[in-house]
Amino acid sequence: MTVKELKAFFKDHLVPAKLYHLDGSRSGKLCLTRDGNEWEVFFREKKEKIGLMKFATENEACVRMMDEVRKVMEQIYGMTWKGLA
Repeated sequence: MTVKELKAFFKDHLVPAKLYHLDGSRSGKLCLTRDGNEWEVFFREKKEKIGLMKFATENEACVRMMDEVRKVMEQIYGMTWKGLA
């Protein structure tokens, strides 16, 4: 999975954009970024990266990002998509 495919998946599944950021990082959102040769998934709180997870590939990071957003959707809205894309 690529970031472009993940973005399309979130759009198709009506995931509110206020929950995530896929190009850099924004405070108060789950973020997916590329830092050199590594991919990172984390929650940004002001300047702090909370729960930072690092991945070697774009696919691994996208799959984890999808899972993290799914968990947030379940907690906040009580709903999510079934299975993986």
